[in-house]
Amino acid sequence: LNFFHFFRTRVLVFFFFHTLLYGKKNDNFQMKKEKILNLFVGSNNQGKIKEIRDLLPKKVQILTPKNFNLKSPNENGKTFEENSFLKAKFYSKKTKMICLADDSGLEIDSLNRLPGIYSARWGGKKSNFNLAIKRVYEELKKNDVNWYKIKQTARFVCALTVYWPNNKFINVSGKVEGTISRFKKGNNGFGYDPIFIPLNKKLTFGQMNPKEKYKIDHRAKAFKKIKKFF
Repeated sequence: LNFFHFFRTRVLVFFFFHTLLYGKKNDNFQMKKEKILNLFVGSNNQGKIKEIRDLLPKKVQILTPKNFNLKSPNENGKTFEENSFLKAKFYSKKTKMICLADDSGLEIDSLNRLPGIYSARWGGKKSNFNLAIKRVYEELKKNDVNWYKIKQTARFVCALTVYWPNNKFINVSGKVEGTISRFKKGNNGFGYDPIFIPLNKKLTFGQMNPKEKYKIDHRAKAFKKIKKFF
């Protein structure tokens, strides 16, 4: 009897500390096994929302800040990952829903990886990417009048966070390397797509059709790492 009591106590202690370290088994099971069918997409960028919608299975129903009349939180993170996380957590707490948030941008090596996390802000208060692209060219010219004679290496970076109401979350990222086009080309996509030529391609993202772009772009690469939840 004493041995049984001792054994039972040891088992209970083990499970107590296991729960403290790893959380409840039900939470982990829910996160890994139950497919997400209703999702809040934490973005007010219509181009970004469309691309996320295209990447998700059709059976997933999405809501956005417009449905709740929510404004974007202050993005004061120092990395794409930090901003993605704070947006996902903010919207999940506000809506009590599973939230997917994205933070992404363009890094240009000769500009010390700017605009980077400030990619949208380079377009002013309304995130006008015509203005943002104009500023990119101005900054490149400021660096070197003959900037277009040198290959301007750059990359698109995307950080995605899925945040559950039970405070579980996952953060992933993807990137695509390329160069900056001398001129703006194409009307497809959004943001800086018309000036970005992906590695080993001749067309900008703005010239590609969406299906072609989704095979290689940064957001699609990040999404592949979380598609098991959908």
